[in-house]
Amino acid sequence: MLKIKRISEAVGKRVYTDSGDYFGEIEEVNLVENKVDSWRIKVAGGVGGFLGGARGVVIPHQFVKAIGDVFIVSRASLPIDEGQGVEESAEEIEV
Repeated sequence: MLKIKRISEAVGKRVYTDSGDYFGEIEEVNLVENKVDSWRIKVAGGVGGFLGGARGVVIPHQFVKAIGDVFIVSRASLPIDEGQGVEESAEEIEV
């Protein structure tokens, strides 16, 4: 059975990559013609260093793999160098 949720329930949910690394929290949803276009994610403290000090990123909805108790996004959609990983900063983040 399909459960319909409100978009406002998604705000504040934790975001993880498809490889299991914590990335941040949903801050806002962007709608276009009553459809979800993208999600603004407030990045976790240590991850911002890899993003040039940015406090957040916008991920297109097509890169969201699952939405439930948490969000799972494709790691390929994140603006992180392949040589540097989210897991390197996970020591600074309390999950």
